[in-house]
Amino acid sequence: MSLLAVDIGNSHTSLGLVEDGRVLAEWRLATHEGRTADEWAVLVRGVLGDHESDVTGLSICSTVPGVLHEWREMVARHHADVPVVVVEPGVRTGISVLMDNPREVGADRIVNAVAAGTLYGGPAIVVDFGTATTFDVVNAKGAYVGGAISPGMEISLDALGRRGAQLRKVELARPRSVIAKNTVEALQSGMVFGVAAQVEGLVARMIEELGEDPDDVTVIATGHLAPLVLEECDCFTDHAPSLTLLGLDLVFARNQP
Repeated sequence: MSLLAVDIGNSHTSLGLVEDGRVLAEWRLATHEGRTADEWAVLVRGVLGDHESDVTGLSICSTVPGVLHEWREMVARHHADVPVVVVEPGVRTGISVLMDNPREVGADRIVNAVAAGTLYGGPAIVVDFGTATTFDVVNAKGAYVGGAISPGMEISLDALGRRGAQLRKVELARPRSVIAKNTVEALQSGMVFGVAAQVEGLVARMIEELGEDPDDVTVIATGHLAPLVLEECDCFTDHAPSLTLLGLDLVFARNQP
């Protein structure tokens, strides 16, 4: 029997079947705010296939309130017989959130911190490469102490294509070299190597602010765009593509009777 973990992001919705702390299968769908509960039900049924009958619980986090509303409707209509945990204020996560306003921290960021603190221990930094590039910090005591948010690679590249008179949309890929010989590769270089330098710089500053020895800090890369910069950064100690889904599994378990 498996948990269906659902991470609803601004651009993509990741779904995973999790069993005994392992992600057995994973899918990524486009997040469209106009999609109805019934449309989501059809999509979920389509990707799950024969696995649908194995689902014995759902754990959901979302950064898109409108889509979360439709998911609540979908679950009530089509999965009313399974327990559901939506990560939101009031849900037990098992992690202290040391922020000015803990309720405003994105659910996905809390879930990543839960997974990092539980699976790796603190101090740890999670860098999630998605619509935004987020940095989340867990201290040595296992508490979430904050982080940073910067524009993601895809939206940065799209913005340049829209606002630059002589620029255009290009494939987000690693160019041949840092010093590019054409406009396409110049854009790619700025994105890939620029973000890599940004990540290394921010992580170094965060470790210094924590007052920790860099060798004692676990730095985890996650998110669907992580592979683009993973090899360009020396700061990462681990790559955990399914970190958020594993965190959702942990939160679900902590909210069962």
